[in-house]
Amino acid sequence: MTGITDFDSLRRAMAENSEQPEGPARNARAEQLLVEAERLNVPLAVIEALGHQLKVYNYSSEKDKMFVPFARLLRMWDERPEDFDEYETHSLHWVFKWMSAGMLDQPHIPLASVEKWLGEMEHRYRLAGHSERAVRSAEFSVAAHIGDVARAERAFAAWLAADRDTMADCHACELHGQGWWQAERGRDAEALDVWAPVLEGAYTCAHEPHTVLASSLLPLLRLGRLEEARAHHLRGFRLVRAMESMRGAYADHVEFCALTGNEARGLELLAERPAYFTDEGQPRSKLAFLSVVVLLMERLSALGLGGQRVPGPAGRPWTADDLAAHARGEALALAARFDERNGTSHVSERARARMAQRPLVERLPLGVRAVRPAASVTVPPAPVAPAVEPELSDLLAEARRLSDTLRPHAVEAWAAVARAAEGADLDARDRAEILDHEAMGLGPEGAETFERAAELYAQAGDPGEALAARARAAYVRALAGDVEEALAAVAGPYDQVLALYAEGGTQVSQAAGVLMGRARILMRRVHEADGPVAEAVLTEAEAAVRELLALVEGRAGDDVRLAARVAEGHAMLAELAARAGDPEAGAELFARAAGEFVAAGLPWFAVEYEARLAGLAHHLGDLVEAERALRAALEHGGAHLEPVGRAQLHLQLAEVVGGRGQAAEAAEHALEAAHWADEAGEGPTFGAWARHQLGGFLVRQGRWAEGAEVLESALTDLSAETHGDGVVVQTQWWLGDCLSELGEHRAAAEHRLQAAEIARHWPEQHDHATLAHLAAESLGQAGLSAEADRAYARAGELWRSLGNVHGLVRSLRARAWLALRTDDGTDAARDLMTSAVEECANVLGAAEDEEARVRLVVELGHTHRQFGDLLARSAAEDADDDSIRSALEEALCQMADAVAVFASLGDDALHARTGAELAAGWLETDLGRPTQAAARARAVLRAYAHVEADADLDAEDGGGGDETVRARRAEAEQLLQVVEEQEDR
Repeated sequence: MTGITDFDSLRRAMAENSEQPEGPARNARAEQLLVEAERLNVPLAVIEALGHQLKVYNYSSEKDKMFVPFARLLRMWDERPEDFDEYETHSLHWVFKWMSAGMLDQPHIPLASVEKWLGEMEHRYRLAGHSERAVRSAEFSVAAHIGDVARAERAFAAWLAADRDTMADCHACELHGQGWWQAERGRDAEALDVWAPVLEGAYTCAHEPHTVLASSLLPLLRLGRLEEARAHHLRGFRLVRAMESMRGAYADHVEFCALTGNEARGLELLAERPAYFTDEGQPRSKLAFLSVVVLLMERLSALGLGGQRVPGPAGRPWTADDLAAHARGEALALAARFDERNGTSHVSERARARMAQRPLVERLPLGVRAVRPAASVTVPPAPVAPAVEPELSDLLAEARRLSDTLRPHAVEAWAAVARAAEGADLDARDRAEILDHEAMGLGPEGAETFERAAELYAQAGDPGEALAARARAAYVRALAGDVEEALAAVAGPYDQVLALYAEGGTQVSQAAGVLMGRARILMRRVHEADGPVAEAVLTEAEAAVRELLALVEGRAGDDVRLAARVAEGHAMLAELAARAGDPEAGAELFARAAGEFVAAGLPWFAVEYEARLAGLAHHLGDLVEAERALRAALEHGGAHLEPVGRAQLHLQLAEVVGGRGQAAEAAEHALEAAHWADEAGEGPTFGAWARHQLGGFLVRQGRWAEGAEVLESALTDLSAETHGDGVVVQTQWWLGDCLSELGEHRAAAEHRLQAAEIARHWPEQHDHATLAHLAAESLGQAGLSAEADRAYARAGELWRSLGNVHGLVRSLRARAWLALRTDDGTDAARDLMTSAVEECANVLGAAEDEEARVRLVVELGHTHRQFGDLLARSAAEDADDDSIRSALEEALCQMADAVAVFASLGDDALHARTGAELAAGWLETDLGRPTQAAARARAVLRAYAHVEADADLDAEDGGGGDETVRARRAEAEQLLQVVEEQEDR
């Protein structure tokens, strides 16, 4: 049995099929429904089934199938136009535009046929009395496609000049085409101005703002409006992802990834749509897709990743190089077919230009995780004149300059000296310095190398530097975990250097080096303490630091290294103060140390201490100082910051800025944190946390589509073990909010239920109850009434166990409305609403304070109001008059109770009272009581007599009081007018 027994069942089946996802399955069902329509022997049924076929073909990858049903429809129109009703007559003329665009998409259809069809369209529109606006729009599309700019400009102007009528495309689609032409002609800013109403939501349709968001990506990048481009990609890709017919817009998003350093995300997009490589139904969108595939693959090749495996057409493995060659060949062959048909070279020129684009941004972080592939081959630079190898003496001089002034990359400079010095005859001092810096690059493994350097310093006649090198050897032993051995190792150099310095046998810098080594080793004891630090450990470390400062303070002069010793000494005292329970002194000393590093021209050394200062300031509640310190750390670190350090600073700053309500700036820092965490290889751990935070800041701004993309990306890496189950629940919660706002209610319910399942095991159950309630809302909005009822029942049980009558009452009311949707559910709905009223009334007398009592009274009033609405809605149209009247009388009683309850609160519930009063008035008119209805309307007008129309009277439901006043007055006047008309009859 097909279930198609009459015209009505056919229409229901077509409506249901229209709601299915785009694709071959929906198309096949439309073809089957046409067969069913033909069996009904009703001409209009066949006409509507053919129209349904046309629609599903147009919004699919099988656009080339449109022409057959349209030709049949047109023949039916020419033979028997009286078989078409008004709607189908309009639809027939409407899809002329689809045919025009569809012919352009098919290179096997001659251009002469396209032009002939354009003339046919103009003729039929004129006969039907339609404006030429749609015709000129179609002509513009033809001219633009073949590259006839002069004709395109004329048609464009005529399109805009012609009157809009019922045949004109919707505003959103028209604006897309108009903006596209501005961008095509190099007028990016003008294009974005044209698109603004669509981007802002003033005009929408089934495919807008989807295509406008995609088309806007490159203009925004070219204008440097990167934040908007990022947002449009995240928002727009979410819209086109599930729509099979939008291969061209999908290609725009792949192109965006290729031009912004997001090659990995581009590959993910290709992997999601393997059929796009081979679908033949719309050759023009296939050409667009293949062109950006070439762009992306050749970008990978330029990064040295030509041999990387990539997603491609099914049936064989592909490397980037292989796919680039394959896609280029197919794309150019397809472009050549269009050009042969058009008699121009325009399509091929555009395809080649698209493939040859260069990145517009080196890397635009998106917030979603897609780690940039590391180049496996270094791309050779363009040929230059042969470089002259520097002399060893020059390398030595540069390395000494960098190390003496504590510049970054000094260790690398000494490594270059070491390479250049292989086989050279160097004196002991030179070899000592080479080994000394080699040891610095080895970290905890460098102790033996430092000892060898010390021997060479001694041979070179510099005993002070030899002792300093031995102290460095001792310190790296402490870093390796053996603090006691390190202290024993530094004891000798410490005693010897003090004696040597007292005799004038070494300089202050060498003595300071030994004292600093000893102080650092003693600080390791502090760092490694498990729990509170023993006072003796703190005292000994502090004494060592103060001994160092006593030696070097006031003696630094222009010596950068001594200035750094002073600054580091103050930083050590800061940490000791914080460990000793004096965070105020610690913060002051960290600030001093950071300032001294900056004053010495060593801002990159200040970063660590500014970050520590920020943490202490945050602990002390001084968020202004915390923010200042974090911004300074980012500024002072500059290009020298490691990716993970940069990520941490940005995330800390995001938390501080977000804490003072600046969600937009906080989101920018969280975005940077996610990006740098990915660069550091910390995407699954620290990066996931940053994405979690970013998603939250986007939610706070109402940027639902972007938030959903980011939070979904975060969830792939977040785990209770690594990040804590609270973070996982909050991410699911936020994601549910985003999906709910986007109308993706089933998915929202899934995430809210998953979060509720985790929260179910927590000692405190408020979050569990809230999530269960939210999941029930989403299930109801998804049309899953039975599941929603069970979820509301569960939430109600939780609210009851928590003593939260407001949550309990709202769950009962929601269940009542769900029950009303079911067959014979009126009685159950009444019982649930009655229970809600009773729950409110039962706890009202036990309210703990006046504020709680008022909230309960308001809840009771809203419950009576909803009870009245529900009873009025339950009055079925096909019931007998007595049943309808009885339901309306009951509804009126509940409305009257609501009015009375709200009235008891005076002006605090004014708007709620007048809303219920008007609802009661309309019920009075339904019951044929004009006098009572008029009285209620006048009561509303009297209630607002003391309120000016433009008064800023906040409504008890959250504001907008002035609009509410105007709306209530207008509705009251309307009710009075209806009453007068009722009395006149």
